[in-house]
Amino acid sequence: MKIGVFVCHCGSNIEGTVDTKTVAEASLDFPEVTFATDTMYACSEPGQDGIIEAIEEHKLDGVVVASCTPRMHEPTFRKTLERAGLNPYMFEMANIREHVSWIGKDREANTNKAADLVRIAVEKLRRNQPLTPKEFDINRRVLVIGGGVAGIQAALDCAEAGLEVVMVERESTIGGKMAKLDKTFPTVDCSSCILGPRMVEIAQHPNITLYAYSEVESVSGYVGNFEVQVKKKATYVDWAKCTGCGECVEKCPSRKAPDPFNELLAPGRAINIPFPQAIPKKAYIQAEHCIKLTKDKCGNCAKVCPSDAINFEAKDEIITEEVGGIIAATGYDLFDWTVYEEYGGGRYPDVVTSLQYERMLSASGPTGGHVKRPSDGKEPKKVVFIQCVGSRDKSVGRPYCSGFCCMYTAKQAILTKDHIPDSESYVFYMDIRAPGKLYDEFTRRAMEEYGAQYIRGRVGMVYPDGEGQLVVRGADTLMGTQVEVKADLVVLAVGAEAAKNSPQLAEKLRISYDAYGFFMEGHPKLKPVETNTAGVYLAGACQGAKDIPASVGQGSAAAAKVIGLFSKEKLKSDPQTALVDIKRCIGCGKCAETCPFGAINMTEFRGQPKAEVLETVCQGCGLCAATCPQGAVQLKHFTDNQILAEVEALCRF
Repeated sequence: MKIGVFVCHCGSNIEGTVDTKTVAEASLDFPEVTFATDTMYACSEPGQDGIIEAIEEHKLDGVVVASCTPRMHEPTFRKTLERAGLNPYMFEMANIREHVSWIGKDREANTNKAADLVRIAVEKLRRNQPLTPKEFDINRRVLVIGGGVAGIQAALDCAEAGLEVVMVERESTIGGKMAKLDKTFPTVDCSSCILGPRMVEIAQHPNITLYAYSEVESVSGYVGNFEVQVKKKATYVDWAKCTGCGECVEKCPSRKAPDPFNELLAPGRAINIPFPQAIPKKAYIQAEHCIKLTKDKCGNCAKVCPSDAINFEAKDEIITEEVGGIIAATGYDLFDWTVYEEYGGGRYPDVVTSLQYERMLSASGPTGGHVKRPSDGKEPKKVVFIQCVGSRDKSVGRPYCSGFCCMYTAKQAILTKDHIPDSESYVFYMDIRAPGKLYDEFTRRAMEEYGAQYIRGRVGMVYPDGEGQLVVRGADTLMGTQVEVKADLVVLAVGAEAAKNSPQLAEKLRISYDAYGFFMEGHPKLKPVETNTAGVYLAGACQGAKDIPASVGQGSAAAAKVIGLFSKEKLKSDPQTALVDIKRCIGCGKCAETCPFGAINMTEFRGQPKAEVLETVCQGCGLCAATCPQGAVQLKHFTDNQILAEVEALCRF
């Protein structure tokens, strides 16, 4: 075997603390290395051309590149080997940037360590075997989980490209948080006017199948061929018959049911249609609050329904859908503001959340667009906004910035002045973060044109003064003084957190999630909408808090990834998969139990249970190989012999 070694300078990233020429010269003493050189930028076009020329001139059988992380550039160099006529898996990378040059300044020690890393890469390469991916067919249908603005954008883009789309939404209507907003920043235009037509497109598009009031129960399979179990929750209304007339809602006597769409500002009915523009505009029954379902009395809705759509015998239904790609767009939920007892959230009726205030401002809200104090229904003249409630606060486990709170507070201060011209608005803030297009101008407009008084400092306490108002006590860090403001209404700018049950969904999708429940992207810079599971993509705030434009952009990006995936006639599986030696397998099943991707099945071979790897499902994580007590499972390209050879290469010197 003839091996070539290429040591990259990476500008001064590596060469600044590693003598790359010395490393290259030392490599010539390693077994089967017949060519070695240092190069300025191995990943550049001239650098790759140099590798191809060396392969052809020196008849190389394998290549080691000592440069940066293989996570970033290994696919690049594998393609280089393919262009030179070599099998792409006859390649190894030695990471001498992140593992050497970036963590130490001792040039001599770094040079020695870099040479050691090249040595172990050579030893592994000597035992590499050519691998060939397998091709398989694609099911060109896509599942979109979540019907918020990001999911809507992704679904429409995919559908317009000719793909069949299955959308699953856990609520009874699509629209997400955006449907609850009155206006949007920085243009202050009607939220429902923007979103409404897009929601209607979802309902009317021939390529889109919508399952509202449904949840993903399970996901199996692999990229290009997923099988998804969708649970359609019982609505107790036959949506095929329901016309959305609202007669049932008017006659329902159960008026203590929660109204989640209006953020619990007003009691709802046991049977409900969330809002006039709902898609689908169908009624559904909250079983736990229905007198008929809990006490077997009433039944008014069934009596007045003109289309005979009420069905009290309805049950949950499981539907199986087969898709080739999945886009997760599950959005976000609001932080539990009642944790801040000092703000009185949940105790004082006149302390409301930002989203509750949106419903007050909205003409379709419970107050018809008239801002009223929940305690007495009077119009507030002094409104205090408190920023960063559940954001940038380690004490409540939310150290991150939610990103859009500064902007929606400025918007609400502007709208308050529009609704109540003689009102005063005060904003307690930590910092103003307005990096988007026209965002900073918008916040200045709230201050300069609409007179919102911004006070830099945290609020320490909110308490009633005994005369019908609330006292907001905080600090003005710019003036260095304590401030007390009497308020008729206090609005908490509540931050975003991962949607409820996000970790459970992530486990069903076999994707990673962070400490806060947000789904993890494949790479923070280069793969912002991809995940660690091929064929599963992210859109919107499920990946991290973001505003509407960013969510829409990511929805289109995820759709573009799916369209690109489906543009191929067939897909190729990664050949770096597990392999079972049936002679050594004792059929204990431990590998099948530990596999996070469900890629191992137990089968029978000559009357004995044996493990079998589904290569198209296997992601090459190696858990099965580490678990097998007999060593019967080996990971191609990372076998025990290859790993031990790397260790022995270091121990010999």
